Amino acid sequence: MKAIFEPTGFWMAWVRAVLLSASLLAAGLIPTWAKVAQGGSAIGAEATTATVAGQADSATKTGKTQKVETKEYQLSPERYAKAIAYSRAGYLIYFVSVFWEIAALVLLLSSRAVAKLRDFAEEKSKSFWLQAVLFVAPLSLLLALLNLPIRMYWHHLSLQYEQSIQRWGSWFWDWSKGELLATALGILAAMLLLAIIRWRPRTWWLYFWAAAVPLSAFLVFLSPWVFDPMFHTFRPLGETHPELVQAIGKLTAHAGVPIPADRMFLMEASEKTNQLNAYVTGLGASKRVVVWDTMISHSNPDELLAVVGHELGHYALGHVLKGFAFGVVGMFFGLYAAYLALQWVLKHRGGTWGVRGQGDWAALAVLLLIANVLSFLSEPIGNGISRMQEHAADVYSLEVIHGIVPDGPEAAAHSFQVMGEHDLADPNPPPFVKFWLYSHPPLGDRVNFAHNYDPWSKGQEPKYVK
Repeated sequence: MKAIFEPTGFWMAWVRAVLLSASLLAAGLIPTWAKVAQGGSAIGAEATTATVAGQADSATKTGKTQKVETKEYQLSPERYAKAIAYSRAGYLIYFVSVFWEIAALVLLLSSRAVAKLRDFAEEKSKSFWLQAVLFVAPLSLLLALLNLPIRMYWHHLSLQYEQSIQRWGSWFWDWSKGELLATALGILAAMLLLAIIRWRPRTWWLYFWAAAVPLSAFLVFLSPWVFDPMFHTFRPLGETHPELVQAIGKLTAHAGVPIPADRMFLMEASEKTNQLNAYVTGLGASKRVVVWDTMISHSNPDELLAVVGHELGHYALGHVLKGFAFGVVGMFFGLYAAYLALQWVLKHRGGTWGVRGQGDWAALAVLLLIANVLSFLSEPIGNGISRMQEHAADVYSLEVIHGIVPDGPEAAAHSFQVMGEHDLADPNPPPFVKFWLYSHPPLGDRVNFAHNYDPWSKGQEPKYVK
């Protein structure tokens, strides 16, 4: 399941950095607007209308779920109004932030501020790596500060709607750490990219792609060990919830995909958020299942197993690796498109903006602009792939808990209900927003699917867990 703070998305910071040459955000470590706009956890694609229930929100009021049949996503009138207001504000902020980033870059380029920054870096040092620091670091800081008001407003809304409980001091510290990491990645990417551009002016996009792939994989591998702990506290799940580890072990044995106990972790999300989540991250030896403590606090054992079954589906079906592979393919075409676009922009605007050519430090800001546009336009593709993977994980969950959880469909459906109540998931997202932004199917669809998927009674073979 995905959430606003999504550690599994860290590697996208590098992908973006290698495309942009000077990174803006460390995706997952600090909120990317595409994820922020989703308003929390598992939401996504098709339009479904939630019932405005007269009953009180079970999870919100009790802290634990009630055993009530859940055949549709229901919210109390008060919660319904909040979900609409919070999620719609997120959509607006996402689109405003995208166009603001693009406008800010156009302004910096057209005013020749970027060219002046390049001149400053070249005047101060003849060293290639020091020029990278003197150019990329100030540009990254300037862009971060220009985007800071929007970021702050989103955190203000998250506090107002009780999605976040993180105090401003802690929030600013996380923002600072994220920007420092992003700047470090940007400097590394900028040096690598510009060196390759000067070495191979016509085929730099291909050589850079070849260099970026292993480096990206290395960052995905390192993320659970190095980067994620910089923003959250993680503990072995067995330290505090040995019974859950035992139950998950039974589940994984049933699936034939054993997950060692040392690959199961608890994230202390309650220090910063009221939202619920779980996820799979890492590659190879760093691959693991992470469950938020908020998820455990507000779920009964059966519902928790349904959630873990979903994450087990991501684990067993290799979604992290497949997602990385999709990213690598996207990077290939994205870099080639960026190469073609860069030639066109330099031909028509290079002189006006004071950019001397593609081997100029200032050209990296042009690539940054191009990459922002490409990233925005490709958003529906990545989210469409994600929705398919999330649906597959839902199928896997229902199959793996069948025969273990007494009423698996209800457990899965009510886990969605609880997450929707806590995360203020939009009960009826607009079709365009679902197509463009949603990485998960909408909760209403997932609740309905949980109750209708029953291959066993129809004499059919389950898709994944035989």
